[in-house]
Amino acid sequence: MKLLSSYDLGPLALPNRVIMAPMTRNRAAGDSGTVPTDMMATYYTQRASAGLIITEATQVTPLGQGYPNTPGIHSEEQIAAWRHITDAVHESDGRIFSQLWHVGRISHGSYHDGAKPVAPSAIAADGEAMTASFEMEPFPTPRALSTDEVREVVQQYRHGAASAKEAGFDGVEIHAANGYLIDQFIQSGTNKRTDRYGGTLADRLRFLREVTEAVLQVWDADRVGVRLSPGGTFNDMHDDDTIQTFGRAGEVLSEYDLAYLHTVETELPTGETASALMREAYDGTHIICGGYERESGEEALQADRADLIAYARLFLANPDLPERFAQDAPLNEWDESTFYGGDAEGYIDYPTLDQVEEQKAAA
Repeated sequence: MKLLSSYDLGPLALPNRVIMAPMTRNRAAGDSGTVPTDMMATYYTQRASAGLIITEATQVTPLGQGYPNTPGIHSEEQIAAWRHITDAVHESDGRIFSQLWHVGRISHGSYHDGAKPVAPSAIAADGEAMTASFEMEPFPTPRALSTDEVREVVQQYRHGAASAKEAGFDGVEIHAANGYLIDQFIQSGTNKRTDRYGGTLADRLRFLREVTEAVLQVWDADRVGVRLSPGGTFNDMHDDDTIQTFGRAGEVLSEYDLAYLHTVETELPTGETASALMREAYDGTHIICGGYERESGEEALQADRADLIAYARLFLANPDLPERFAQDAPLNEWDESTFYGGDAEGYIDYPTLDQVEEQKAAA
């Protein structure tokens, strides 16, 4: 089975092609509510059999936060806490990348002492923000970043990348998907700028370029990935020409010989899939994610639409997912009510196959 075959990802020898997708779980704590915890170390270590773990989205600056209890990667306290997690994963023979994040307009003043969120342009997203107190309120209209401030945010990504290296990660993934800040710069529906970061497609892609190049000042290219979501509408996103925009984004990223491109799967207006578009546009290792199961993931690999398959909810509910795939064993069902926030329930209490057998034997 190709899913269970090894794969060389740059300097990393992956034991299988079953990738743990990034999943926001809102379990960070500390005085700031953004510090990784011992419980998070348990969560990631339980899933160390993944070919590669990509962490939950992790903000590179306080202004990049848009959800409660999400971890950061910009303070010494956060770095030390992440180091505890990476050490634990490595002791269990795992590999782990940090996903670098800035939410942009998908935020609320409750995270920023009442200040407005920032974005490429002053366009509010349709929908509601989750406030720092877990309440829902309409998204505020963000403040457009000045040209100089955009350059400062680029350096915040660089600092996040350096912090991830200090924390012992094996590499980083730049989160440029799902309607967050980099995606807001890329897509024409959210970028109405008239400076060097907006207008033409080349200028809308400039921020992605500059963030990637800043991260590459810290990490070798074969330890850096990028996530894109062509055609995705989450967080009120749209583009005037999805095929041209993301096809070109894939070509741009191909110039850097990165570790991989990570595509969020969706069906595009033309009827083709995002994975097909990006497989053609991007020259390099391709990860795809989006509702895949054992059989459909294997089919995608056999059809050469991807090299690696990322699993989210299946990995959440099945910490030993590669072993379950190997045995074609029954899978635990996830509990959606415990996805965001809370304690160990629905987080680190999902049983492995061995634990299920022990429970049956004890019954």
